[in-house]
Amino acid sequence: MGQIYLVRHGQASLGKDNYDQLSALGIRQSVRLGEYFKESALTFEAAYVGTLVRQQETLKGLIQGFGANDLATSNQPAFNEYDSAAVIKAVHEHEIPNPSTKEGYKEFFKLLRLGLLSWMQGKTEPVGMPSFKEFAGNLELALNHIRTHHTGNVIVVSSGGPIATLISHLLGAGDIGRVEMNLRLRNTCVSELHYTPTRASVISFNLLSHLSLPTYADWITYA
Repeated sequence: MGQIYLVRHGQASLGKDNYDQLSALGIRQSVRLGEYFKESALTFEAAYVGTLVRQQETLKGLIQGFGANDLATSNQPAFNEYDSAAVIKAVHEHEIPNPSTKEGYKEFFKLLRLGLLSWMQGKTEPVGMPSFKEFAGNLELALNHIRTHHTGNVIVVSSGGPIATLISHLLGAGDIGRVEMNLRLRNTCVSELHYTPTRASVISFNLLSHLSLPTYADWITYA
């Protein structure tokens, strides 16, 4: 059968008033990934993408680099990221640290780890968010839809949380492993799944083959 290429969005705007938009580098990363797919002579049956701006812009850049404006694309909200601010506020009553400084970055992700574990373990209910069980269940339904409606290669553009949740589910990883996978994912990384109508399995995780040349050394980012 085919493969699912799980793509994390390009660099967004961490520490800015609006995080949900690609930086100039994030756009270049996305276009470069599309170019790499074209250079690799890959073909795709369809693309699925979350509805967040940074996800939509990543797919747009990817398609630009790939040169496949006729690629069938579908919006799928199940691939949207969790609300990191709500996750942190559920365990931290004070102002959320600004991650644009070194100390703020460290404290922000320390709290995010704590908040994610609490949410996953059902200890907190972040405002405006589903339970983690529902979040993960919606992702499994979206994956099942792809498995049963396609037979070729499919692109999925999403974010760290959904990708780590799917990968950890398929590998049987626990909550701590899921959080660490989430926070180690790099911008425009690719994780590959092999799928059939009845199952999916992990082939690779967090690859940046399109940025492997020294030319792109300073293009590797995490947020």
